Amino acid sequence: MGKDIEKETEELLEEKENKAEDKADKAAKKAEKAAAKEQKAEEKAKKAEEKLNKKKEKAEARKTEIVAQVRDLKAQIAEETDEKKKAKLRRQRDDLIAQRDAIIKSKDGMTIPLAPIVQKRIKACIAIVIVCALLFAYVQSGMVRHGLLGTLSIPQSTLTGMVIKDGDGKKHAVKVSTYNYYYAMLYNQLQQTQQQYEQYGMEVPEDQKIDFDKKLSAQKTTDPDDEDKEITWAQYMHDQVLDNIKSTYTYYYEAVKANNGKEPKIKDDQKKELKEAIDNYKETANGYDFTVSGYLTAAMGKGVTEEVFRKEATISYISENYQSDYQKELNSKQYDESKYEKYRDENKADLVSVDIKYFECDSEDDAKAFKAALNADGSNFAELASEYSSSDFDKEANKNEVETTYKNITKGTLQGMNGAIATAEDDKYPGLDWVFSSKRKAGDVKQQSTSVVYIITPARLSDVKTVTVRHILIKPFKNEKGDDGKTTETDAETPSEASEKEWTNAKKRADKVLAEYKKGEKTAESFGKLAEKYSKDSNASDGGIYENITPNQMVPTFNAWCFNSDRKTGDVDIVKTEYGYHIIYFEKTNDLTVWEYTAQQSLASDDTTKTIEKLEKSYTIKQTWLGSRFFETDTDIDS
Repeated sequence: MGKDIEKETEELLEEKENKAEDKADKAAKKAEKAAAKEQKAEEKAKKAEEKLNKKKEKAEARKTEIVAQVRDLKAQIAEETDEKKKAKLRRQRDDLIAQRDAIIKSKDGMTIPLAPIVQKRIKACIAIVIVCALLFAYVQSGMVRHGLLGTLSIPQSTLTGMVIKDGDGKKHAVKVSTYNYYYAMLYNQLQQTQQQYEQYGMEVPEDQKIDFDKKLSAQKTTDPDDEDKEITWAQYMHDQVLDNIKSTYTYYYEAVKANNGKEPKIKDDQKKELKEAIDNYKETANGYDFTVSGYLTAAMGKGVTEEVFRKEATISYISENYQSDYQKELNSKQYDESKYEKYRDENKADLVSVDIKYFECDSEDDAKAFKAALNADGSNFAELASEYSSSDFDKEANKNEVETTYKNITKGTLQGMNGAIATAEDDKYPGLDWVFSSKRKAGDVKQQSTSVVYIITPARLSDVKTVTVRHILIKPFKNEKGDDGKTTETDAETPSEASEKEWTNAKKRADKVLAEYKKGEKTAESFGKLAEKYSKDSNASDGGIYENITPNQMVPTFNAWCFNSDRKTGDVDIVKTEYGYHIIYFEKTNDLTVWEYTAQQSLASDDTTKTIEKLEKSYTIKQTWLGSRFFETDTDIDS
C-alpha cells in the first residue's frame, strides 16, 4: 500500500511538472507571438515610412523639374522676338506653373500632387455645387452607359434610398434619385481628374487609374481609410457618394433650421448659373429630340429628372452658402490679449516681417547682372526690374517702384510667391533664413539663383493693421465679329497682353463707373451694388468686399494703395494692375494688427475645426435595403 501511495505521489508530481511545462510553453509561445506581432508592426511602420518618403521624393523631384522648366521657358520668352511664338511659350509656361501650383503641403509636411477626388472627405457642399458647370464628359459617357432609351423609372424618384438623422434625432428621408445624381457628379469628377493629369503630361498614380470602359466593380484602388487595404472602385464610389450626400445635407438641414424651418433663397448669380445650365441641357437635348428630363435621365441615371437636377443644385447652393457663413462666423471669434501674446511668443519667427525690394529674373545670369548693376542704396531697383522684365506690360509696370517693393512681408507670404529665394535645399530654406536673419541690416543684397533681394528694413514685429476694402474690376475686352457678322465683347484672355486700345477702352469704362458712383449716395453699400453690377471679379456678388487684407496679399499696386498711411474711410480711386482697372473703395482700417489677426485666425481655426467636427459627427446616414436595390451602378457596362 505504501508503494501505491508513493507511486501515486510521483504521478501527481509528474503531472504537476507537465502542467508547469505546458504553462511555460504557452507563455513562451505567447511571448514569441507578441514579439512577432511587434516586429510585424515595426516592419509595417517602416514600410509606411518608406512609402511616405518615396512619395515625398517623387513629388519634390517633379516640383524641382517643373521649376527648372519654367526658368528655361522664361529665358526663351525673353529671347524670342516673334510675338506668336512668344505667346505659345507663355502658354506652356502657364501650364507648367499650374502644375507646380497643384503641388501642395499636407499636414505632415509631405509634398503631394493635388488630387482631391481621392481624399476620403470631400466637402460636397463645395464640390457638388459646381454641378451647374457640369462638363459634358459624363453626359457623353452616360449616353454610352445608359443609352438614349434610358427611362424615367418611378422607384428612383419616389423611393427612399437613405435616411439621415440630424443632431436633434430627427430623421430625414432622401430619395434614390439623389444618390444617382451624386453618383453621376462623382463619376464626372473622377474623369476630370484623370483628364487633368493627361493634360499636364503627368502620369496618373496607380491607385487613381480607372478604365472607364470597364466595370468599376472589376477594378481596385487603395482604401482611403487603410493604405494596406484594397477596395473596388465601385465600393469607393458608393462610400464617397454617401459621404458627399451626408456632408451637403448636413449643412442644408442646418441652414433650414437656422431660417426658422424654411428653405433659404439662393443668390441671384446662383439662380443665373442654374438657369444657364438648364438652358444648355435644353439645347443639347433638342439635338437628340429629347426633353431635358429624358436627356438627364439617359446621361446621369434613372430618376434624375430636370426637377431633381434643379432641387439638388439648389440644395448644394444653400448648403455651400450656409457653411460659408457659418465658418465665417466661427472664424471671427475674438480672444483676450493674453492669448494673442502667448501665440506671439510661441510663433514669433513666423510673425515678424521685413521691408524688401524683390525681383525674379528669367535666368541666373540676368540675376547676377542685375545685382552687379544695383546701386548701393537700391535707388535703381525699379529701373533694373523694368530692364530685365520679359514682357512689354511688365517692362512698363515695373518702372513704378511699388511693383517690386514689399513692405511688411512675412516669411510665409514670401515663401508663397514661389521664387528662387524660397527654394528648399535639404529641407532647409537658406534664402528665407538670410532675409529674416537678425543679422540683416538695411542695404544688404542677396542674389540666389534667379532672385534678387534688397533689404530696406530688417525683420521686426510690425504694428501695421489689416484693412477692409471694396473693389470693382474692369477688364480690357476685345470686340470680335461672329459668323453672323455681329460684334460681341469678350474679356481679353490675358489682360496683361491686351492692346493699348483695349486698355484705353477699359479705363474709359472704369471712369464711367466711378462717375456713376460719385453721382450716387457715395456709401459702401452703394459702391457694393455697383460692384455686383459691373465687377468682373469673383467676389462681385458679395459687393466686391475684401475683409482683413494683410500686406502683400494683393498684387503690388493694389496693395500699395490699400496700405498708404494717409488712407481713410471713403477714399475711392482707380488702380491699374495686370488684371485690369480696379475701382477701389477704402472701407476701414481694422482693430487688430496683422500679427494679432494671424493669431486670432489660428486660434479660431482650431476652435472652428472642433466645432465643425462635432456638428458633422452628430449627423448619420444609412441606406435602406429596398432603396439600395435601385442605386446607380456600373453593371450595365460591358467588360
